[in-house]
Amino acid sequence: MNTTVQSGQNVVIGQNVSLGDDVIIGNNVVIYEGTQIGNRVIIQDNVVIGKQPTRAKASILPETKHLPPTVIGDGVTIGTSSIIYANANIGDEAFVADLATIRERVSIGERTIVGRGVAVENDCKVGSYCKLETNCYITAYSQLEDHVFIAPCVVTTNDNYMARSKERYDKFKGVTVKTGGRIGANSTILPGKIIHEDGTVGAGSIVSRDVEKESLVVGSPAKEIRKVAENQLLRNQ
Repeated sequence: MNTTVQSGQNVVIGQNVSLGDDVIIGNNVVIYEGTQIGNRVIIQDNVVIGKQPTRAKASILPETKHLPPTVIGDGVTIGTSSIIYANANIGDEAFVADLATIRERVSIGERTIVGRGVAVENDCKVGSYCKLETNCYITAYSQLEDHVFIAPCVVTTNDNYMARSKERYDKFKGVTVKTGGRIGANSTILPGKIIHEDGTVGAGSIVSRDVEKESLVVGSPAKEIRKVAENQLLRNQ
C-alpha cells in the first residue's frame, strides 16, 4: 500500500489494486482486485469498488464472465455506502454522493456529480460536467452527453414491453440526452427517446417522443410549449 494512503478500520483491499498519492479510505471499505485508484481520491465509509455483477437466475440478460477492473480518476470523491461495479470508469474530479450505485461497463465523465441515491445502470455513458440529482434513475443502455442536468426522481426506461413476451429481448433501448439537455423533477422518459441539444423537459412530464433541439416540452404526454429562452441556452452561459 502507498505510504500516503490514510486508511480506516476493517478495510479490505484485493490483489493488484493500484492506489495513487494522498488517498483517504474510510471504515469498512472493500476494493476488489485490480482496481485502479488515482491521486487525491476520497473513499468514505462502507464503499464497495470493483464488485463483479451477479446475474439473477431469471434474468434475460446475457451471462457475463469476469469483467475488467474499475478505474477511478484523480480527485474523485465517493460517498458513504456507494457501490461501483467492475469495469466502471470514473473521470477526474467526479463526485459520487452517498448511497449511489454505478453499474458495470459505465463511464462517468470528469467533474460530473452523481447525487445521493442515484442509480446508473449497466452499459451507460455519462459525459462531463453533468449533474444527476438525488434519486434519479438512469436506465441501462443510455447515453448522456456533456453538461446534462437530471433533476431529482427522474425515471428513464428501456423496455416498451414491460417484461412481457420474448419479442422484447433484442429491443431494449435506453434514452439519449444530448449536450445541454435538461430534465425536470419527477419526469419519465420512455424507451429510446432522444432529448436533443438544449432540449428541456418540464417537471412531472412524460416524454413519449423525441424532444427537438432547444425546445421546452411540458405535460403528459409532453408537448412543446415554446423554445428555451436565449439566456438559458448552454452557449450563453
